[in-house]
Amino acid sequence: MGGFFKSKSFIVLLTLVILLCGVPTILTAMGQGSAVRDGVMAVVTPLMRGAHALGDSLSGFGEYFTEFDRLKEENRVLSERVKELEEQVYNAELLEEENEWMRTYLGAKRAHTDFVFCDANLIGSEAATYISSFTLDRGSASGIAVGMPVVTADGIVGRVTEVGLTFCRVSTIINYDSSVGAYVERSGEVGIISGDFERRRDGLCLLEYLAFDADVEVGDKIFSSGLGSVYPRDLYIGEIVEVTGDAYNHTKIALVKPAVDLSDLTKVMILTDYTVYTPAE
Repeated sequence: MGGFFKSKSFIVLLTLVILLCGVPTILTAMGQGSAVRDGVMAVVTPLMRGAHALGDSLSGFGEYFTEFDRLKEENRVLSERVKELEEQVYNAELLEEENEWMRTYLGAKRAHTDFVFCDANLIGSEAATYISSFTLDRGSASGIAVGMPVVTADGIVGRVTEVGLTFCRVSTIINYDSSVGAYVERSGEVGIISGDFERRRDGLCLLEYLAFDADVEVGDKIFSSGLGSVYPRDLYIGEIVEVTGDAYNHTKIALVKPAVDLSDLTKVMILTDYTVYTPAE
């Protein structure tokens, strides 16, 4: 330890301390205090400037996070409001659909006063562009039985083919097991609407058993005849889109596009009772 006080390092350090402490004192005593202050300020000013800049930076950094939190809260509130508005729009659309369905339902009842309807919702269907069969949320508990016609205000959909306590299965008129007695509105020609395995992929069915010279044309409207089928008379079936002749069998076949959009069904009506058509003698 004693060697340190005799070393050159100690002597240099002691000299610097004397100079730093003594020189300002001497200069102040000589009336040069301003020079001392100027010197000190020259050294300290950059440090003060840096400290001030650092303070501003830290202050701005804090303000950034405060603003970020405020914007985050505003975004949360706006998101909740948007969600509320979307729900209101969705509920309004559902209400409008329900109102439209009720208008359609009541209109059908007024048009067919002898019909007894049971409304039903689709709860399952095959994965296809045009539905050939589907499941409804009505069954024997609602008075549904096999063979009952299924319709909408636009026309025939199909018939009930299977019934459970709370559900039933429906086969549409484009299914290959479908058969509906029909007539051409314009000419009165009579035939049978049948489903076809190939045509159902295009959402079409066939009007068959027409005479080769039968008066049928593209655009003719087809209705149920009420004869030889489970359907009452005068239910709209669809429109002829193509007519072909079979010279070998000497018959005509017409392709019919159903009036009901079978690719967009959500609600239907089951006819639980109606007046059976009896042709005049």
